Amino acid sequence: MILSDISVKRPVFATVISMLLVAFGVMFFDRLPLREYPDIDAPIVSVTTNYPGASAAVVETKVTQLIEDRISGIEGIRTIESSSQDGRSSIDIEFTLNRDIDAAANDVRDRVSRVLGNLPDEVDAPEVSKSDSDNRPIMWLNLASTKMTALELTDFADRYLVDKFSVIDGVARVRIGGERRYAMRIWIDRNALAARNLTVSDIENTLRSENIELPAGRLESKQMEYTVRVARLYNTAGDFAALVLKVADDGTPVRLGDVARVEIGAEDERNELRGNGEDMIGLGVIKQSKSNTLAVARGIRAKMAEVQDSLPEGTQLYNSYDSSVFIEAAIKEVYFTLFVAMSLVVGVIYIFLGNLRTVLVPAVTVPVSLIASSIVLYMMDFSVNLLTLLALVLAIGLVVDDAIVVLENIARRIQKGEPALLAAARGARQVGFAVIATTLVLIAVFIPIGLMEGNVGRLFTEFSFAISAAVGFSSLVALTLSPML
Repeated sequence: MILSDISVKRPVFATVISMLLVAFGVMFFDRLPLREYPDIDAPIVSVTTNYPGASAAVVETKVTQLIEDRISGIEGIRTIESSSQDGRSSIDIEFTLNRDIDAAANDVRDRVSRVLGNLPDEVDAPEVSKSDSDNRPIMWLNLASTKMTALELTDFADRYLVDKFSVIDGVARVRIGGERRYAMRIWIDRNALAARNLTVSDIENTLRSENIELPAGRLESKQMEYTVRVARLYNTAGDFAALVLKVADDGTPVRLGDVARVEIGAEDERNELRGNGEDMIGLGVIKQSKSNTLAVARGIRAKMAEVQDSLPEGTQLYNSYDSSVFIEAAIKEVYFTLFVAMSLVVGVIYIFLGNLRTVLVPAVTVPVSLIASSIVLYMMDFSVNLLTLLALVLAIGLVVDDAIVVLENIARRIQKGEPALLAAARGARQVGFAVIATTLVLIAVFIPIGLMEGNVGRLFTEFSFAISAAVGFSSLVALTLSPML
């Protein structure tokens, strides 16, 4: 083999190859995303439409059915699942695994845009989004206070905490759970309304026409320029209560406060979050799809400790859910298994070879091959998860085979009296094609697993390519570094 001959004649060449594999392997391993399992979620596109004030039955007939009928003919749809509730329509379209999610989302947007003219005027524009497994929060932080209400907690979190956690490396966005945002609530007295010959529509039309804030152009002079706007006249509950709805026949103005109770409250009274028997709000931290879950979680915990000191009196931030705890524990267990397996393999080799110096030659191929396999994982956009680490654990017993075959043949020739240099060159050349053939057979066994269709193939793709990459690099190391050593 030319490769083994060059490695024996030029030991620096063989050393540099292995060092480059380790260097690039470590660099790419640090850049690999970390998750518990491979990303095997089916391509799903969601269409969400808000219809404020409408009942579930109206939302079903006026919104959900219209959108479903229009998108049902898109290519590659596997299932369509919809739900209609008061004021909201949700449609989830699952596509076949071979359908490109970006192209599917564009097709859905195109079909939804055609149905906009048939929807009621009060309906908000439908939102089309790609459902992603990484779109779930990896951590939930609960904000509680003994002195602030849920409305005040939501306002404080939105103003001061969301931005602080959003700038952490690897964080995509922060969502507020159980939020209760400020709104002007008008509780109408239907008897008072009927007594004054008014309807709810009259109140709505008056609010729309009076409670506005508009630009009014600008004023220019030779030396100054002013921007002019029409100021909003209604800011407090008292201002809204004084809003004139109509003038009675006797000239008496009928105000909103005469037919309704006006107060500042929550935008949605049915939305709340409670923990440990008290009102709280939650901060759900969503990481970027390619970021390291453990690194993001550490950054969140560090920022959380920093923020605690600046919170108002009686307010505390709790860590109520942290998915990185489970991932970190599982990954640590696999790393421990990796260490145990490596120790057992080296121990078995020593028992049969009986020479510590000889054992070091095949033992070196184990870390080099495993670390170098991360190069392939990074190039194929895979991640570090339980299955890829399982592949590396299983590969430990395979990556030493080629080095042992080369070592044993060289040692046999040395025992027959050949000089070490000559035995290394001839011994490696003699078994070189056998080593390559063994490697190709192993790769031919594992690669088809990753080419299977369906969820099984998607689940084991990273496993098969990880173990194949480790075996492939072990063959390279066995034909370069092992005869040189």
